[in-house]
Amino acid sequence: MVNSWWEIQVLCEPALEDTVFWRFETFGGHGTASQRRTHYRQVQAYFPQDDLALLDLAAIALRIKQDAICARLAVPQTTWRLIDAEDWSKSWKDHWSPQEIGDRFIINPAWMAKPKNHDRLVLQLDPGAAFGTGTHATTQLCLESLEMRVNQAADATIVADIGCGSGILSIAALLLGAKHAYAVDIDPLAVRATAENAALNHLTAAQIEVQQGSLDALAKTLDQPVDGVTCNILAEVIIDLIPQFNEITHAQSWGILSGILLEQSKLVADTLEQHGWVVATLWRRQEWCCLNIRRS
Repeated sequence: MVNSWWEIQVLCEPALEDTVFWRFETFGGHGTASQRRTHYRQVQAYFPQDDLALLDLAAIALRIKQDAICARLAVPQTTWRLIDAEDWSKSWKDHWSPQEIGDRFIINPAWMAKPKNHDRLVLQLDPGAAFGTGTHATTQLCLESLEMRVNQAADATIVADIGCGSGILSIAALLLGAKHAYAVDIDPLAVRATAENAALNHLTAAQIEVQQGSLDALAKTLDQPVDGVTCNILAEVIIDLIPQFNEITHAQSWGILSGILLEQSKLVADTLEQHGWVVATLWRRQEWCCLNIRRS
């Protein structure tokens, strides 16, 4: 059990917001959040105290400063403080409210009452220490892509969510009408968060299976190929996973890949082509992109 956490806050121009999210993710941040501060954005993340020394915090601040300079943006203000576990669990939640994403979803914090008088699918979520609240551009791109891939008419769809984080993508697929979802993550906190969020959305073990591990662990447990793969991690990790995609899919399978910077998309696409996949569409939001792929 983590007793103390570093809270890092970055006050920056809106154009730098997604880059700050990405920096936090690469350093292993938990519970990221963002809020408007007049003409700026305040982005914050939380790190277990034992994971980072003061030098690490200074390195994060330096990287974010360099990102701003390279993008010709104002140098952001980065601060940090040490808080206990109870303060951490409450602090980031204060800045998160229901959010409409795409045409179908509204992501609702589990500690708030369900919104009324709307026709959207309500996805109840408490990510805990796992990545995936719907605030990040990559998660939003994946959810919007799922709307195009999964629907009630295709209720036999089976999906695999690699690096499931909070479970938001596998749960979203099931709410859209998928028959079954396999969710895997190497982080035990993510496995726990996904299982708890599945229960919050009244999903049963017959609908979603959650396990610790990665694609290779999933391949050993599948009794049939999956119809779709979602993977919202980082480009470097996705590139390493691509050679194994064929082990869990069939000839008509599709995939939704994100966590990829636009400048990394060609390398990912080239790797996909080498292993029998093609990019059907590329969706972009600021410097992030989402690749919708299919077997060639």
